[in-house]
Amino acid sequence: MVSLIGLGIRIYTVGYTPKNTSGRNTADGQVADTLNTTGIYSIVRHPLYLGNFLMWLGPALITGNFWFVIAFGLFYWIYYERIMYAEEQFLRNKFGETYADWAEKTPAFIPNFENFKKSNLSFSWKKVLKKEKNGVFALFLIFMIFDISGELIESEAQFNYFIIAACIFTALLYVVLKILKKKTHILDEIGR
Repeated sequence: MVSLIGLGIRIYTVGYTPKNTSGRNTADGQVADTLNTTGIYSIVRHPLYLGNFLMWLGPALITGNFWFVIAFGLFYWIYYERIMYAEEQFLRNKFGETYADWAEKTPAFIPNFENFKKSNLSFSWKKVLKKEKNGVFALFLIFMIFDISGELIESEAQFNYFIIAACIFTALLYVVLKILKKKTHILDEIGR
């Protein structure tokens, strides 16, 4: 459930953002045509990293090992803190006072729901399907690997067939969406 909440945060974030924002940066560096300050960005500055944290906290929790969960949290903080800092410096330099004013009232990682402002854009399932196919498949793949390896280690065969079916379905969905993205314009939207 924790992982699905994280995935939901990522889907919500990506679905309401314009083109060239809130995505994976390119080899050429940071990209931000506009500064997102509405929707989920009105309550937290780094919603995608919050979503990532929760998505990968789920598999850490499933191990049942307290120290593994703590190590995961520390590793995540050390790794992403530098990335968040670099992104914030880029945005501060590009958007100046507009960024500073928004950042001052918007928490970096723990949402403040009192600040919520509705997004100016409508939700785009096409953008979500185009951008989030990797994460959806990876999430179910890691759960399937944990389930199967756990059963094999304990010499049992009580596999979670729902997780296995979800992994197969998301793998097929990934392939179909990848083909659609490369070979067609079905998932394209102006400004998204």
